[in-house]
Amino acid sequence: MTEGWLKQWNDRYNNAEYAYGIDPNDFLKEQLAKLPVGKILFPAEGEGRNAVYTATLGWEVFAFDISLEGSKKAIQLAEKNNVNIDYQVGDFPTLDFKANQFDAIALIYAHFPAEIKSAYHKLLNSYLREGGVIIFEAFSKKHLEYRQKNEKVGGPKDLASLFSIEELQSDFKDYEIIELAETEVELNEGLYHNGIGSVIRFVGRKK
Repeated sequence: MTEGWLKQWNDRYNNAEYAYGIDPNDFLKEQLAKLPVGKILFPAEGEGRNAVYTATLGWEVFAFDISLEGSKKAIQLAEKNNVNIDYQVGDFPTLDFKANQFDAIALIYAHFPAEIKSAYHKLLNSYLREGGVIIFEAFSKKHLEYRQKNEKVGGPKDLASLFSIEELQSDFKDYEIIELAETEVELNEGLYHNGIGSVIRFVGRKK
């Protein structure tokens, strides 16, 4: 993970206002309502909006990010909501997670650098128990067209950091596919996700 990547996210989160708001992602909310509570992991969780919401539902919540500034705001948000989240800061492969530890993993706009994202997905797979569920929403490769029309919708500027259905099928191949689709959504999430974009949504159960 480069110093430039780390600086980008620390700079984004080093403000009083929450970059993506404090409300959870809509797709995440819909999917959590279908699952029994258990242990869940939020990779690249930033300022904690999704982790904190999930903790209010009774889940045992774990999260990680490279940004110390993001983690500080996540902990503050958890305290305001009277919940606890286990939040680790650092490069993902060095963190303290265990095989089959989680009942669910929620990848919500977890746009890791292109050169490592598939490897990270495969490592995450090892931390999910058999029968556990992946919940995924992130920008698709078509999203560049939307960003060119409206930069306020946010998302990566390079094609390689965006996702395709085929990529998800390859990274999570030993899964029962509950939902896998490319779709247009209207986002209203804080300062950096505003407008219509193209996303991949995936829900899969590990076989």
